[in-house]
Amino acid sequence: EICRSLRSRSSVPIIILTAKSEEIDKVVGLELGADDYLTKPFSLREFSSRIKAVLRRAEMSRPAETAPDEAPLEVRGLRVDFPKRTVRVRGGEAELTFVEFEILAALARAPGRVFTRDMLLARIWGDSAYRDPRTIDVHIRHLREKIERDPKDPEYLFTVRGVGYRFRDTDA
Repeated sequence: EICRSLRSRSSVPIIILTAKSEEIDKVVGLELGADDYLTKPFSLREFSSRIKAVLRRAEMSRPAETAPDEAPLEVRGLRVDFPKRTVRVRGGEAELTFVEFEILAALARAPGRVFTRDMLLARIWGDSAYRDPRTIDVHIRHLREKIERDPKDPEYLFTVRGVGYRFRDTDA
């Protein structure tokens, strides 16, 4: 509850430190808005690396990092405004976490291009050595719940089985 409450009113980076190492615990933590999830025991080196990565992502999230003249993408009722870091779908605002926006932006900037999980991990987290590629699946599912009419039959974010994900080709 603390994570959800904090995330609803702030974009401050959140790292969950816990002894719970089951996949479901990690998934729930990430779905509630955590930017990272670290299970005990862990080394100070790994902890330090994860803090640096989260801070790097937070620094990258500042609007000045995006070209101020980058045009918003509009396709089939979805509008992604990269400089403002906002997403509107069918007229309403979609509240995305930092990671969700970064995944959507990476895919939307290259419509039709297939990204592997590892490509998305590297693009968003940089050093993804400590990151499970299935983390991307969790964020994609959460994104679909927020922007798709029917997450099981997506209009925007497509799975390329055995490879990764792609954004709807804007020519289609």
